[in-house]
Amino acid sequence: MITDFFNTFLGTILDVLPITVIIFGFQIVILKRPVPNLPRVLTGFGFVLVGLAFFLTGLEHALFPIGELMAKQLTAPEFVNPDNLPFHWTQYNWVFLFAFMIGASTTIAEPSLIAVAIKAHQVSGGSISVWGLRIAVAIGVAVGIALGSWRIVTGYPIHWFIVTGYCIVIVQTLYAPKMIIPLAYDSGGVTTSTVTVPIVAALGLGLAGTIPGRNPMIDGFGLIAFASLFPIISVMAYAQIARYKSNKQARQAKA
Repeated sequence: MITDFFNTFLGTILDVLPITVIIFGFQIVILKRPVPNLPRVLTGFGFVLVGLAFFLTGLEHALFPIGELMAKQLTAPEFVNPDNLPFHWTQYNWVFLFAFMIGASTTIAEPSLIAVAIKAHQVSGGSISVWGLRIAVAIGVAVGIALGSWRIVTGYPIHWFIVTGYCIVIVQTLYAPKMIIPLAYDSGGVTTSTVTVPIVAALGLGLAGTIPGRNPMIDGFGLIAFASLFPIISVMAYAQIARYKSNKQARQAKA
């Protein structure tokens, strides 16, 4: 594990190096200004490198194996259909529940979402709650992955769900508060990051590989699309509900 950590640390340095070169290059060469608080900035970069290395090592040795193992166990024929009954999607209810819960939990722990939620709270003057945004996105991802798992089990074409989902997004965009629309669209992107993608992909491939008549290449992939789409819907719905409650309270106060 120590060897893996140092290998990961070296890989993290190589990954972060281009970003560092661009930032410092523009600051010194283009803007021609010294970096303010240089020791503090360099210390921060050091913490970033060490933290990312520990984070990735922990994922590789703990979260990924457990997620893959759970996906294989929950989709094993001897678990979902021990009595050899005729195939029916209700035999996979535990899989759908696991997909919902793992989608919510991985999203809550997603570092990119935490960073976006904190920044949104700051620039909105506190009107956007950090936990409110994180929970709204987590619910969207959870519903999307559970629905995507159900689609794999039932075999319905994926484009039916994606087209319908984006039609809902278009309608919501017309009526959602203008301030929340860009943040909602970005929320779909920050969910497809380090924690969520490997576990969700393992679940989709595990489902498609164990259900008769499913192709892992055709049916196994696509859960990430659900994880990107449904947070957009849930965040705009969260803003619409909040605005409705605010307007209702204002009307009651006037009355």
